[in-house]
Amino acid sequence: MNTIYAVVIGYFFGSIPWALIIGKVFYKVDIREHGSGNLGGSNAGRVLGRHVGAIVGVLDALKAFIAIGITLLFADTHAAVLAGLAASIGHCYPVFAKFKGGKAVSTAFGYLFGISVFVTNQVLWLFIIPFGFFFVMLKGTKIVSLSSMTVVTMAMIISFFIVDDRFISYAMVGITLLVIYRHRSNIKRILDGNENKITWMK
Repeated sequence: MNTIYAVVIGYFFGSIPWALIIGKVFYKVDIREHGSGNLGGSNAGRVLGRHVGAIVGVLDALKAFIAIGITLLFADTHAAVLAGLAASIGHCYPVFAKFKGGKAVSTAFGYLFGISVFVTNQVLWLFIIPFGFFFVMLKGTKIVSLSSMTVVTMAMIISFFIVDDRFISYAMVGITLLVIYRHRSNIKRILDGNENKITWMK
């Protein structure tokens, strides 16, 4: 029963549409009607400015991180791992925004941070190194989607070598597949050579 509570809590945390809330409250803008239409940090940055995008990204990451931390107050680590995964699903398919959300990049990073801090004690290998590599790859490619998918996949592979509990690694396979699935249109554009590139990183 605790696992069910954990998943429900995680999903509802993930469903909080920060990009939509900030856009409407402070800018009177529904970002679903602009840019890519996604409720994520990248589109928020594109529509409302990079500083807003960064704020939304942090808040979205905290969804999974907090969900994992709260769940550990009343349930075991496996339930917490599922709560973080549920938060990522909630971010992509939020009940508070007609099930149309973001692409799980920020929540995936929050998930990795939560898993590494609260569950595995592998902050260096599961978060710091992948997060650092994200910026290295982003500087080289200027493509957020490619960098994000690569780094989440990288962290998942690392987990199979350093985490003893296979349940955690398989859950990370789940978050990786979710991120890749949500980026399927980006993958097509990457293959076609016309994916959007950032301009703020020189």
